[in-house]
Amino acid sequence: MSHIVLLCPGQGAQAVGMAKAWHDASPSARAVLAEADRIFGSGPDGRTLTDIAFNGPVETLSRTDISQPALFAAAVACWHAMPEDLRALPLRAVAGLSLGEYTALHLAGAFDFETGLRLVMRRGELMQQAAEASRGGMVALIGADEAQANEVCVRAAGDGCLVPANFNAPGQIVLSGSAEACDRAVAVAGDVGVRATKLQVAGAFHSPLMAPAAEKLGEALGRVDLRPLGCEVWSNVTAQPHEAQNAALLRSRLVEQLVSPVRWSQSCANLLSALAGSGARATTAFHELAPGSVLKGLMRRIDKTCEVTPHDAP
Repeated sequence: MSHIVLLCPGQGAQAVGMAKAWHDASPSARAVLAEADRIFGSGPDGRTLTDIAFNGPVETLSRTDISQPALFAAAVACWHAMPEDLRALPLRAVAGLSLGEYTALHLAGAFDFETGLRLVMRRGELMQQAAEASRGGMVALIGADEAQANEVCVRAAGDGCLVPANFNAPGQIVLSGSAEACDRAVAVAGDVGVRATKLQVAGAFHSPLMAPAAEKLGEALGRVDLRPLGCEVWSNVTAQPHEAQNAALLRSRLVEQLVSPVRWSQSCANLLSALAGSGARATTAFHELAPGSVLKGLMRRIDKTCEVTPHDAP
């Protein structure tokens, strides 16, 4: 029997115009996005979430407290607008990159759309506040393995904070920490044999500098009733599936996720290995929800034999 795996994008996949094609083509997508606008209320200049997503400017859309709810809403709208024959196939697993883990959990039944969007809004708000309070940044390392990434961190941290934050794909690791340490990382990366580029981000995500946000997110999660998961959801923290019935551990993992590295590359490799081990690899299709095709590109680097179908537009 055929199964599907859904991949849910995270921050960085946002682009002006995201989800508009789905909105225009599908009543189901329009309904999800209208609900998102109702829950979100008014953002900067009194504008709705979809107005910002469709029309920008990109500087506003890329704010952490805007992009996260916009990405969550776009991916869920995309899923509801998918062809019925695709939606009828059993979900073998869902996985999401950072923020996308919340989309994955919603699709697996952990919480309803409104609960998920409000959690994501709170997460984005807290991360924005922590970023503004800590003067941090992020640096992409090209061609690095985990040992080289750790060596750059040791050499460049100094009195500051610098840690691996995202293991996106083989040879693509992102460091996160204080602004001065990020500057030093760019300078010393060549000594370790890798290239480094500073990223245009609001702060040091997935690092200890996010601890104030993690603590308050834990309070928000404590008020949410998490339901048992209806399919496998792969954890960014452990690169293994969450325990379907363990709500307390799931809350803990989501708090950890803010201050721990996102092990996306390992998650995808482990998921593919599990599918192969169960004999389901050949009958399982991978689909990436809107917006963009970032995860398709990462999967090409993780395992060239795994084809991902992106759904940026109908």
